[in-house]
Amino acid sequence: MTEKKNEEQKNLREISEMNLDNKYSEKKIIPETPEKNQNLDKIKKELEKLKSFIIKKYPFVQAIGILPTKIIKNFIEEEISEELPKEQFEKLMKKIHIYIIVPDDKLKEIPKIKKEVIKEIEKIKQNFWIYVKTTGDVWEICLDSKFELITGIAMSFPLYDKGILGALRVAEIHKSLVLQKFERYVVSYVIAGSLVRGDATKTSDVDVFVVINDTDVKRMPRLELKERLRAIIYQYVEEASVLAGVKNKLSPQVYLLTDFWESVKDAHPVIFTFIRDGIPLYDRGTFMPWKALLKMGKLKPSPEAIDLFMSMGDKTVKRAKTALLDIVVHEVYWGVTTPSQALLMLYGLPPPTPKQIVNEMRKVFVEKEKMLEKRYINILEKIVNIYKDYEHEKIKEIKGTEIDKILEDTEDYLKRLKELREQIEKRASEKTIEQIYNDTFNLLKTMFGNKSQQKIIEEFDKQLIKKGKLSPQSLRILKDIITARNEFKKGKSTSHRIDEARKNASILINDLIEYNQRCEFLSAKKEEKSSK
Repeated sequence: MTEKKNEEQKNLREISEMNLDNKYSEKKIIPETPEKNQNLDKIKKELEKLKSFIIKKYPFVQAIGILPTKIIKNFIEEEISEELPKEQFEKLMKKIHIYIIVPDDKLKEIPKIKKEVIKEIEKIKQNFWIYVKTTGDVWEICLDSKFELITGIAMSFPLYDKGILGALRVAEIHKSLVLQKFERYVVSYVIAGSLVRGDATKTSDVDVFVVINDTDVKRMPRLELKERLRAIIYQYVEEASVLAGVKNKLSPQVYLLTDFWESVKDAHPVIFTFIRDGIPLYDRGTFMPWKALLKMGKLKPSPEAIDLFMSMGDKTVKRAKTALLDIVVHEVYWGVTTPSQALLMLYGLPPPTPKQIVNEMRKVFVEKEKMLEKRYINILEKIVNIYKDYEHEKIKEIKGTEIDKILEDTEDYLKRLKELREQIEKRASEKTIEQIYNDTFNLLKTMFGNKSQQKIIEEFDKQLIKKGKLSPQSLRILKDIITARNEFKKGKSTSHRIDEARKNASILINDLIEYNQRCEFLSAKKEEKSSK
């Protein structure tokens, strides 16, 4: 057990060492010879200069990476078919190997690009060797099952990257972590999505599919195996992102081999798309035969599968119509009835039931207050009736033109309700400010007589404030009530301002009532004393 653990740790270290992100030791960029290491700074500058030249002259370039030294031999053998003399091979091994990736539509420009880049390398007199490949060439490496080469590309040091190298690197590291844990179960590890389409960015999700062999599982149920392995595979997602040093998020999907085969046999469109577009980073002779059979037209749906998929289309239309009707009816119904209830509550009534809402709105705001036009009640009634018909299954579907009309009416109705709210609040504010004013001055008139507003203020100040019977704050409150009333009449007041005046008036009225009670008490005491 300890030996297996040590082996896993060793593999993980090797993965980390191949992860040539920006934090990686710069010495690993260059083949480790004393002569090269002495010129490290110079080489770094020349690499930066070469990169600038390439991306300025060819802005469509997707990535520029420096291949890891430990895998250069494989690339030389792949690129140069004939066997090289030992001396020439060793000389080539000492060069810095730069891998340039361009879009597929630039295939014809590769000879020109290569020629121009080699000219630039000759100018700077550095020991560089270049490969110029399209994204299609990169995926062809995987399709040829040359997985050690794609590992080298994925783990190359990114001099420049629009997203493909980072996405490949995180998938490659995740694949390595998964395989080192349970290689015997994994039959295929496949990438798909934006990475394969060639439009991956530095933040794109990386879609990966892992096919698990469940045909020889005896110790546990197949679904339990799937869930256990899925948990481990998802657990490695974050670890792979950290090791890769990229922002790309892995989105793995796990399939059991038996389920996958059933989907292939039934010609499931999703699985067919996956087989057609997917690129294997690892395969034990399962995925590639399916891909070849699909290309040859040998994977065909059964008549039963065709019937099933055709019926799914019919069901989709039916479900869509039902869902649309459900959304429109429910959303619109509650969208108009709930605000209507709110305005009746604002008016001062308890919220009516949805069944009473139309009659209450008509009775209060159309007939009694004459604040709302009849056509808006007609809109509300129409929507409520549609909802009732829907509940009683009288309506099965609804046409697009009808939906447009309902939504247009709903928008019109809700806009009018906002205006009605302002009307109600204004009327309520008017009642409030008049009530405040009248309550205050009626009380003062009982104290100082039926005099004008100005005379009452003068008497209030003279008899109560200056004699210290009430605080100066009481006079400020009295004047503030008058100001708030005048502001409201001029349309300058707000509900907040009126509410503030109401609270202050309450304080003043309480003080006045308390003062009157004290006066009456003292008067009663005097009468009692004189009678004795």
